[in-house]
Amino acid sequence: MSDTDFFEEGALVGVLTTQPLDRVLDYKAPAGGCWKGAFVEVPLGPRKVLGVVWGKGRGDWDISKVRSVMRVLDVAPMREEMRAFVEKSAHYTLTSLPAMLRLATRAPGLSDPPSMRKVYRMGEGTPDRVTEARTRVMETLKEYGGLSFTLKELSEMASVTSSVVKGLVKQGVVAEENAPRDTPFPKMQPDYGAKDLTLEQDEAAEKLRVGIESQSYGTTLLRGVTGSGKTEVYLEAIADCLKIGRQALVLLPEIALTAEFLTRIEARFGAKPAEWHSGVTMTERRRIWKMVGQGGAQVVIGARSALFLPFQNLGLIVVDEEHDTSYKQDDGVLYNARDMAVLRASLCGARVVLASATPSLESWANADAGKYERVELNSRFGPAVLPDMRVIDMRNEKLPASTWISPTLQAAVKDRMAKGEQSLLFINRRGYAPVTVCRACGEQIGCDHCDASMVEHRFQNRLLCHQCGESKPMPEACPSCGVEGKLAPVGPGVERLAEEAQSHFPDARLAVLSSDLFGSARALKEGIRAIADGGADIIIGTQLVAKGHNFPMLTLVGVIDADLGLQGSDLRAAERTFQLMRQVAGRAGRSERKGAAYLQSFQPEHPVIRAILAGDEEGFWQAEAGERRQAGVPPYGRMAGIILSSPDVQSVFDLGNALARNDGALRQIGAQVFGPAPAPIARVRGRHRVRLLVKAEKTVPLQNAISKWIGQFPLKGDIRLSVDIDPQSFY
Repeated sequence: MSDTDFFEEGALVGVLTTQPLDRVLDYKAPAGGCWKGAFVEVPLGPRKVLGVVWGKGRGDWDISKVRSVMRVLDVAPMREEMRAFVEKSAHYTLTSLPAMLRLATRAPGLSDPPSMRKVYRMGEGTPDRVTEARTRVMETLKEYGGLSFTLKELSEMASVTSSVVKGLVKQGVVAEENAPRDTPFPKMQPDYGAKDLTLEQDEAAEKLRVGIESQSYGTTLLRGVTGSGKTEVYLEAIADCLKIGRQALVLLPEIALTAEFLTRIEARFGAKPAEWHSGVTMTERRRIWKMVGQGGAQVVIGARSALFLPFQNLGLIVVDEEHDTSYKQDDGVLYNARDMAVLRASLCGARVVLASATPSLESWANADAGKYERVELNSRFGPAVLPDMRVIDMRNEKLPASTWISPTLQAAVKDRMAKGEQSLLFINRRGYAPVTVCRACGEQIGCDHCDASMVEHRFQNRLLCHQCGESKPMPEACPSCGVEGKLAPVGPGVERLAEEAQSHFPDARLAVLSSDLFGSARALKEGIRAIADGGADIIIGTQLVAKGHNFPMLTLVGVIDADLGLQGSDLRAAERTFQLMRQVAGRAGRSERKGAAYLQSFQPEHPVIRAILAGDEEGFWQAEAGERRQAGVPPYGRMAGIILSSPDVQSVFDLGNALARNDGALRQIGAQVFGPAPAPIARVRGRHRVRLLVKAEKTVPLQNAISKWIGQFPLKGDIRLSVDIDPQSFY
């Protein structure tokens, strides 16, 4: 930092806090002064709050009333590029700076002084007797290798009392040590487990290497067919990044993917990376946050929020499965991690690798326009070949009512079972049935707090609202008319499909993979590992199974309802159906055994189904791009969603109509406003929801116009307004 970034004691400094305020606050620099970017603790009313020194104070407040910074925290200051990232991402998403700063400080205990603590790890002794509780402790420590845990963390993870752990300490089975609360991660070795690449992989890795060594910003779309070895290619890019002393971040779309991926990272670089997602303990989150800022964590594997970690020298961001919709955060701060990764890299001279077998149309269009470099992998790695694709015309199948697995697909599954191979039956619906209807009065059981049907989850004997999470026991009688025995499920979910599969294949070992059926990320990882080890003959799964898992014995994929995603008016319906079908089909035949994918469809002549079968991905993207370009919609135009909500339906419509009538700021840039209209799900958690949609040309200053537009109407009462720039869904 330069001398101009230092503020002497008593100097006026502007501090951005994490509190929901609309401005940077003035404080006096503490004894000893402080640097720009320093994390500080400041008084705010009667409280002490976290903040960052954002620059000089504004001086527009009575100087005699300006209070002093209480203390500077013992953590690395926020770098200039990180402050710029917070500001630019806040401007792009029309989010307040304090809300964006909260994303960048999501680690507990940052204001705690450095201290020692007792930690527990695997010892060398053996227990005098083995109990179920002791076994859980030992298995937990073995699963996490050389990691250490606090007494509370270890007890909770193993579901035992602290006395069980203490008893094992006395016998030397568990080692108790004093250690600093936050320690660096083991050093990664770039050449430790390097593999021989194919010629195609090596050429791709070399293109990425040139970009890494330039230490300048650039984005590469790494498109490779499923099973082509994209991961090995970008692991080489990580190695090149480590060799020049820079940090790397890999974003994954699903926590369940991390277990296998962490193993691959450790095998490649000789040490485990930092792991950042909602399943990580609070203690580990603080350690990662601090070590990333100090350079003590070279590689981070994380969910989308890892983008807001305070990297000291970030050189590479990999967005794996970059097309995945989970990269878009749809509550709180609304942002797309793929787009924010590109912004972050551009500010710190890092490279971005967007990896996917079925890229988003946004990324495809940027590569097509020359904004992104494009690297292709067109062959599967080793002896594996792409699966045969075929459609099952359900109009010709003799299928009894309330069943969904066609005779053709049944025969294919039985054939695979006879060969000792695995089959996957895929349906993109959680629960037992999406709708429960009363055959006496016709009433559909809905959520008390939302305008959405409650989904039966028969394994739990409960009804669940997938919008707000409301849950209640499955009733015996209709809540509307009171008649018993008339409630009937309508349509299939993954649980109902499993029930049918069990009746067709009574001797098969079934495994159901759905995110809501596992109590923890650890349990989900164990379930996936068991399947990969051959612990099931038939897998019944939702879109969770489409995300990068490798099941060596899986040779058949059956898509139960390939038409499901083609319904509705979502402008991305065709794109998402194409991606999902290609991704789930790609789970088949990833080792030496030939795979096949069967798509059950009532519309086999649909252009998307034909494109999937033909494997003409480039043709599909060009056709889809042509339609979007003609309509002037993303990625060839811009959209923003305005979501109004309140317990009072009239107030949101009044505000929506007022916005629609006073849209001069938008008309000045040629933008159109559609609405207001009830959201497709018009009530969530008791709040009525109204939407407006803004459509504009790609090059216009949309955020400035929207800020001016909505700024005309200060929010009153319990009305909330949120802006979704580049919306991915319209619920």
